[in-house]
Amino acid sequence: MVLARVIGTVVATRKDPRLEGMKLLVVRPVSPQGRDESGYLVAVDTVGAGFKEQVLIVQGSSARMAALCKDRPVDAAIVGIVDTVESER
Repeated sequence: MVLARVIGTVVATRKDPRLEGMKLLVVRPVSPQGRDESGYLVAVDTVGAGFKEQVLIVQGSSARMAALCKDRPVDAAIVGIVDTVESER
């Protein structure tokens, strides 16, 4: 799993038919302290995440096991909205 923050949306009027009706969000990985890390992902939203919310991302075969993603061309899925992160550092 990856911690990330929602930073935008993707609108794709032409896409694989199996992605019709799915919300695509741009997310940026973050450290447990909430600091931005490098890179971006486009992830299918399975939990109703919103802009600037911290989320949990799964990738690869785990993403295809998420609700709504079975048998769809998905490589990253948002599977949780984070309330808090506790760390000793």
